[in-house]
Amino acid sequence: MKPKIGLALGSGGARGFAHLGVIKVLEEERIPIDYIAGSSMGALVAALYASGLGIDRLYKLAKAFRRNDFIDITIPKMGLIAGKRIKEFVRLITKGKRIEELPIPIAIVATDLQKCEKVVFKSGSVADAVRASISIPGIFVPEVINGRMLVDGGVIDRIPVSVAREMGADIVIGVDVSHVKVTEEITSIFDVILQSIDILQDELVRHREYASDVMIRPRVEQYSSRAFTHTEEIIKIGEEETRKYVHKIHQAIEKWKGSQHI
Repeated sequence: MKPKIGLALGSGGARGFAHLGVIKVLEEERIPIDYIAGSSMGALVAALYASGLGIDRLYKLAKAFRRNDFIDITIPKMGLIAGKRIKEFVRLITKGKRIEELPIPIAIVATDLQKCEKVVFKSGSVADAVRASISIPGIFVPEVINGRMLVDGGVIDRIPVSVAREMGADIVIGVDVSHVKVTEEITSIFDVILQSIDILQDELVRHREYASDVMIRPRVEQYSSRAFTHTEEIIKIGEEETRKYVHKIHQAIEKWKGSQHI
């Protein structure tokens, strides 16, 4: 009997590319990924991987990713970026699939701005759910789904460990890329908003216990969460940090197996 393993991928902007390095090492070590829960950038990675894209293709996509390709400036009533380009990108890459059609079960976390509560998508349009989850307040126009005004999942649950557990995971591996770059240069309204959110969420993570069995924390704080310019280095750090935890993950698996015979 084998445990079901869940991956909880946290938010972190460009630093979230470290999630790809984590997934690659888990694949190499033949550690199965039965469920994935993701917030913000973690939701984007979860959706693309769960849709069936191989890790090699995801690496190529990440290295070719340029932020300006997805910025569609709008009249700033509720956000600076309309978000239509990134949603169409996700829709294209995932072939317009629904969450419940994906080969790996995923859950995408967003925040209901009006009701101040967590919204977890386990069905419906992949592109719509991801667009909601990455809607950084003040940057992206909120995504409205079923009458609910939704923003970034990281606002309410930066590393959705509990969501992965609720999906049925016996063992949850959390990935935290939330460390703030202290010396970040602030030169625009984007920088002001994003750095402020990073600080707020870093404090949230610091003062909140995450009941994961293993928490991997790639040290990517030296990279900007918004620059998307050092992708290969960020991915490599994700790989290197995960290798340090492979033994601990196997220990958690063996411990679970042992507990089933009691």
